Amino acid sequence: MDSESFDGPVNIGSEEMVTINQLRTYVMEITGKKLALKNIPGPSGVRGMNSDNKLSREKLGWAPSQSLKIGLRKTYELISQHNHNY
Repeated sequence: MDSESFDGPVNIGSEEMVTINQLRTYVMEITGKKLALKNIPGPSGVRGMNSDNKLSREKLGWAPSQSLKIGLRKTYELISQHNHNY
């Protein structure tokens, strides 16, 4: 990865489109915990989020190599190893 030739912010997130409900499902599967889902009426807005990694590919030659779910799982496992309260 060549970052010396570029000085600026870039997105480094997942390009997978994911809703909050999908993210919640990922977290429950990874942690083995149940979370209550209560969708309440509210303003309509963004239905999902993802990252546009075009700039990081162009400027740094980098893009995520794993899915969001795998990244969440690895992050949870790492945190769990260091903090036994999870």
